Amino acid sequence: MNDAFTPTQKQYLEGFFSGVQTARQAGSSSLGVVTSADIQHEGPDAVHLNAQDNVTKQGKKLSDQEKWKREEHPFDAYKRLREQALTNELPKPADNFRWRYFGLYNVAPAQNSFMCRMRIPNGVLSATQFAGVADLTEKYGAPYAHVTTRGNLQFREIEPKNAMNVIEGIQDLGLVSRGSGADNIRNVTGDATAGIAMHELLDTRPYAREWHFHILNDRSLYGLPRKFNVAFDGGGPIPTLEDTNDIGFQAVELLGNHEVWFRLILGGITGHKDLARDTGIIVKPDEATAVSAAVIKVFSMHGDRTSRNKARLKYVLDDWGFETFLAAVEDVLGYKFNRIDADQIKPRPAHDRLAHVGVHKQRQEGLYYIGVVLPVGKITTGQMRDLAHVSNTLGDGDIRLTVWQNLLVSGVHEDKLELAKAAITATGLEWKASSIRAGLVACTGATGCKFAAAHTKENAEAIALHCETKIALDTPINIHLTGCHHSCAQHYIGDIGMIGARITINDEGDTVEGYHLLVGGGFGNNGAMARELLRDVRSEDAPNVVEKMLKIYVANRNTSGETFHEFSSRHDTEALKTLFQEVA
Repeated sequence: MNDAFTPTQKQYLEGFFSGVQTARQAGSSSLGVVTSADIQHEGPDAVHLNAQDNVTKQGKKLSDQEKWKREEHPFDAYKRLREQALTNELPKPADNFRWRYFGLYNVAPAQNSFMCRMRIPNGVLSATQFAGVADLTEKYGAPYAHVTTRGNLQFREIEPKNAMNVIEGIQDLGLVSRGSGADNIRNVTGDATAGIAMHELLDTRPYAREWHFHILNDRSLYGLPRKFNVAFDGGGPIPTLEDTNDIGFQAVELLGNHEVWFRLILGGITGHKDLARDTGIIVKPDEATAVSAAVIKVFSMHGDRTSRNKARLKYVLDDWGFETFLAAVEDVLGYKFNRIDADQIKPRPAHDRLAHVGVHKQRQEGLYYIGVVLPVGKITTGQMRDLAHVSNTLGDGDIRLTVWQNLLVSGVHEDKLELAKAAITATGLEWKASSIRAGLVACTGATGCKFAAAHTKENAEAIALHCETKIALDTPINIHLTGCHHSCAQHYIGDIGMIGARITINDEGDTVEGYHLLVGGGFGNNGAMARELLRDVRSEDAPNVVEKMLKIYVANRNTSGETFHEFSSRHDTEALKTLFQEVA
């Protein structure tokens, strides 16, 4: 055993490979399980059933969700979903979990209806599909949709009786909602400017698409210990936030031969205060799907199925260490990874934190893309149809959704730019934004989520409207509002992060909605977890508090170009609290 391994890691590896050899001698393929005696089930669900059996054999109890999956696999319950639709019946907890496998979330009591989320690999869909989604949600839900922080679309207020109409209507459009919720691999994100960016290293669309279809056609990739995120970044100007994913593939150019590979990073989960970490491994782009599947197989076998709070890849990595985990992945793959020193990789192209809004040149001569600003991700069905028309008549027919809760209209010829800008403005949306609004991110909030402690989207709009009239910033800033600890808006990576909280206002225990505020988060080359600065800021006070924070930052930065992240990074937490002590 290599001396680089700890005694615990050595013990695991000895048992791991001993068990694999036993399984092979018994005529079984290597599943990465400890002993052949653990292999009891066959078929596409076997990896999950065997993992559940291993838990109960140890005298531990499965979480409720694991029990529900075992009692009836969601994909085997499609008939009952149809029956519930016929009676217009909202599901009980077990079925509420199961129907998320079809993209349907019962969001009661916030709304007594379903929310539906789709799968749109790399965030790219045709303008015709985009308009079709508008028609679908207008017919069966509410007349609006949201662009999510995974470059996806979701729509709301769907009565149970329309559940099947929505699922099947999405498929009629050539889209799919399968596996977009619950313990599955979520929408595959990719570089928003893939194939059109001036200085990108790699077009991520083929790799995101390959992985997307692999997921759809491999049932063993459903029913993981918990949800799982995979992202591909091609080196374009718009951050993909791949370091917030369980698996991140970063396109890198090798110094020696100028080949472009993916650097593999693992374990990102910002709600648990962790960004994905570099493994020291590079992967050929056409091997990304196989590597993802192998990582997920090891995670499926060994992820925690007793505690939902610990059922993420991060915790397997924390327990085992990276080298032990990667050795297990190599055994599933059947070959060794390529490892490389960081100094053998060319520095990656820099991100532009305003590249997702406004007009930008494409690599194709004479063509431009336009980043359209959506009010914290919300867009009406009428605006969707109007933008689809702009894309079809003035662009290349693509709509590109970004992880920044907005979209791009691409392929606009320079001769048509003014027409396109005017047409976008005529929809009631904007193609340019202030530094404040461009980096404003908010989850659904209490309007549509039972977990949220605050109305995040409404409060985000109030902050933007107030601060834009009070202060003009010359550098971009990211303000992220999330409603609860699930951190769907990734408040830990914001320059200013805000998490919803109930604030006690009297001795009787009455509460109002508000936020705890954090500062100093970052991503990419500036990756960092934000630090808590203020507690119990009422929602109605948040615009004034943020305004004062921004003014203090401007007054105390070193140079006019110092970003908020740079400013906060050069102060420890106590120094920041002293600076901002008068804002609340």
